[in-house]
Amino acid sequence: MIGFSRLSLIAAVATVSAQLQQPLFIPSEHVLETEHTGSKPLVDTESLQARITTENLFKRADALYDIAKSSEEHFNHPTRVIGSEGHRKTLEYVASEIEKLGDYYKFSTQPFPAVMGQVFQSRLVLGHSVPESAYPMSLTPPTSGKEPVYADLVLVGNVGCEASDYPEDVSGKIAFIRRGTCSFGAKSELAGAAGAVAAVIYNSEAGGLSGTLGTPSPNHVATFGLSGKEAEPVVEKLKAGDVVDSIAFIDSVVNTINTTNIIIQTVEGDPDNCVMVGGHSDSVSDGPGINDDGSGSLTLLEVATQLTHYSVKNCVRFAWWAGEEEGLLGSDYYVATLPDEENMKIRLFMDYDMMGSPNFAYQVYNATNAVNPTGSEQLRDLYVDWYTSKGLNYTFIPFDGRSDYDAFIRNGIPGGGIATGAEGIKTKEEELMFGGKAGDWYDPCYHQLCDDIGNVNATAWLVNTQLVAHSVATFAASFEGFPKREAAKAASVYEEETLYHGRYLVR
Repeated sequence: MIGFSRLSLIAAVATVSAQLQQPLFIPSEHVLETEHTGSKPLVDTESLQARITTENLFKRADALYDIAKSSEEHFNHPTRVIGSEGHRKTLEYVASEIEKLGDYYKFSTQPFPAVMGQVFQSRLVLGHSVPESAYPMSLTPPTSGKEPVYADLVLVGNVGCEASDYPEDVSGKIAFIRRGTCSFGAKSELAGAAGAVAAVIYNSEAGGLSGTLGTPSPNHVATFGLSGKEAEPVVEKLKAGDVVDSIAFIDSVVNTINTTNIIIQTVEGDPDNCVMVGGHSDSVSDGPGINDDGSGSLTLLEVATQLTHYSVKNCVRFAWWAGEEEGLLGSDYYVATLPDEENMKIRLFMDYDMMGSPNFAYQVYNATNAVNPTGSEQLRDLYVDWYTSKGLNYTFIPFDGRSDYDAFIRNGIPGGGIATGAEGIKTKEEELMFGGKAGDWYDPCYHQLCDDIGNVNATAWLVNTQLVAHSVATFAASFEGFPKREAAKAASVYEEETLYHGRYLVR
């Protein structure tokens, strides 16, 4: 284990992209070990909640926005996307704020390789039409030479999950594949292996299709998603034997960079019974990400700061994940590298992503024990009970793999969380429950340049940060009545029902 002086904490974060390691539950490299001394009262939920203020939260938001502006030279606008100066300085900011807390926490960084992609231009022409819903898949490679390819469409059999579904004449053509069963990445890979020059995956329903190819493969080809509505007449033509000559063009790059998670853990508390909370440190490339997920990551920082006034019986571990927007990369890496015995020490994981959407609803992930690891439902009910005790309305939302809890659930760790909404549409009923405007997105600036300080609702952010404080205080003090961990195993039912991996559909 490598110890670090306090003065070298920030330097460790700043230089971490050049280093890789095999991490433990708290990664063994870049750890600051200290002795915690002094007598403090046991953490109390009401007392901890009372320490949360809107003023402190927005001071942090101001700092984060200034950090996002450091990327303007290369991106022409504020952003904290991984690989940017804004993200590097975000990590430095978290490290510097933790340094101020003295010897209360062990601090570590966890470097990992992150795959990121960017599409610069794209166009799809099917016959004589340019479909409005055509959208390049995330992590798609470019078309050959980053130039348009001209070829006929070939309808792929079944749902394109077997090599036998791809006819011989797909070689040199554009594969037209129906969504279903297997991942988009598998379909693109099979199309490429069959010699296709590009692929179009169309929805099995009327709506559009925006997804990711996932882990890059040398057989992946340039791949678009297409709505079922615009695909239907094309399918009919192909089934009738008509020729549909097409043009596909994608100019993109897929690169691997190095980035890092930041993880801290209380020195005090039972290390075999740990409550873990997380949010992501990065934004999308298109904006500064002050609500998504500055609001969540700063909530964690403020709760971690205020927790230092108390002692804890169970260890508390905070994580700032990198690469969430690229497909939950940081949290995936963390859980994948956990030894089984360390997996079992995490009693539950709580995910906090988007705490202050301007057109908010108080949303609770509908995590049940029937589908998820035992304990997930008890965590869900803790949130419900707290909102109810405050006279606040709440609503359940799907627990469908869209945030960093995903890897934990898939690997047998109970989980859950709260949110305030992204690109979903607020209903009339929710307008009556929470205020705001029905018919609009919960966050009208979701993944856009306008996700700045003015995009965070102060009331929602304060309320939810108090709830985060409550969740931390409750389990830091006691796991009484909370189910004991079961043997770490894959959550098979959850995996069968989950279509997302982060913000992207995967199948």
